[in-house]
Amino acid sequence: MTTTADLQTALSRCGIDLPRYSGNDITVHSPIDGTEIARLAALPTAQMPQVIDRATQAFQQWRLVPAPVRGELVRLWGEELRRAKADIGHVISCEVGKIVQEGLGEVQEGVDICEFAVGLSRQLHGKTIVSERPGHRIMEQYHPLGPVAVITAFNFPSAVFAWNAAIALVCGNPVIFKPSEKAPLAGLSTFKALERAIAQFGDRAPNGLAQIVLGGSDVAEALVDSPQIALVSATGSSRMGRTVGPKVAARFGKRILELGGNNAMVVTPAADLDLAVRAIVFSAVGTAGQRCTTLRRLIVHRDIKQALLDKLLPAYRSLRIGNPLQAGTLVGPLIDRASFEAMQHSIEQAQQQGGQLLVGGQRQLEQTFPQGFYAAPAIVDMPAQTAIVQHETFAPLLYVLSYGELAQAIALNNDVPQGLSSCIFSNDLREVETFLSAAGSDCGMANVNIGPSGAEIGGAFGGEKETGGDRESGSDAWKQYMRRTTNTINYSRELPLAQGIQFE
Repeated sequence: MTTTADLQTALSRCGIDLPRYSGNDITVHSPIDGTEIARLAALPTAQMPQVIDRATQAFQQWRLVPAPVRGELVRLWGEELRRAKADIGHVISCEVGKIVQEGLGEVQEGVDICEFAVGLSRQLHGKTIVSERPGHRIMEQYHPLGPVAVITAFNFPSAVFAWNAAIALVCGNPVIFKPSEKAPLAGLSTFKALERAIAQFGDRAPNGLAQIVLGGSDVAEALVDSPQIALVSATGSSRMGRTVGPKVAARFGKRILELGGNNAMVVTPAADLDLAVRAIVFSAVGTAGQRCTTLRRLIVHRDIKQALLDKLLPAYRSLRIGNPLQAGTLVGPLIDRASFEAMQHSIEQAQQQGGQLLVGGQRQLEQTFPQGFYAAPAIVDMPAQTAIVQHETFAPLLYVLSYGELAQAIALNNDVPQGLSSCIFSNDLREVETFLSAAGSDCGMANVNIGPSGAEIGGAFGGEKETGGDRESGSDAWKQYMRRTTNTINYSRELPLAQGIQFE
């Protein structure tokens, strides 16, 4: 069962004084057994203008702090996250249901992005561009953008905030964090580490540089609608993105949308099947299928389909499902009853559309955890990519499809509304390069001989189509958190015009 005393101890070590946040607006239950673990007060919407004003005022000071100095703050945050890793990971496991290793891994992502951002603070480079006019030079600069709102989902309550906040802070922007109502404790634990870093950083950090707001959609809407919020980074469903995107666009703000994923793996006759099976199992059942990068479609060449299933089905049957806090557990619970019911509905729809349930799907541990919703990871063999296969079900539900030619497999990979992550298992160079080419996968991430999940922070994270089209985390995603200026400098004593225009 959920050890309430252990959770309270972890929260206390994270610096959270629960009575300070107590109220009756947000009730938090552990998905492990349904135990109520907190009741929290939401910030009244009427107070949001003051929160946003504080961030706006903080921006006036923070943008003038040299970027390498801003990087020092993020370095301190990374150290605080490292020290609190075990406690924050425990909170994540209790509140979200991740197994211990995944909870720890999520906090490590925060540590990693802080280290990346520290280096980035000395590399916010612009360009020097050749001018067509004598005695002229063109250059580009990147400047701080303004207050950044970070709205996160339950499944990564710590890492996604860290991804955004670490980059935003070194780029010169204050941050306002609105965690999911389903995982506010993990969000608070991560934010408290940042508060401790700010305290160590001292007076160079202005008041209002980092703020957290607990609440529901009304609090999120206040951030989305405010013209003072320069960038809204929102993680959630495509349905949520259809609301947030147009609202931010209507006020000409910037956005980073990380939305749904319906990720596929293509397995060709040239694949190492043992390697593929290992990747399939982790990618499809990790976090109980509640990752945006979870493997949801397995596209297998018809000549090797049965051989792959002969290896995959026993692996699924051997999965250890149980309390995520216990050693040896590989699959924890779904976040709530609604998620379990959505999985059951999708399985029923798949069967009505010609699918055959090969393994899993049933509720597990109901007697032990009557208020916890554990499900055996399911595999459904589908005759075609039907409507339900094109729909993302946030659960450990894997559809198997067959193909004959690689072009058909790529077409299946691309023929869904989402475009987040994809992969191919093959040792054939031509197949691999075709999959990675302009005529291959249309996803934001395309991998080779590794599953679609488990992205590292060094690369830009995000996808195309209904996934949102934006990027966060590594590479040059930092540019979205800054404004770009193009400067033309005339160091001559003449005033030649561009394009050879004469105006005498």
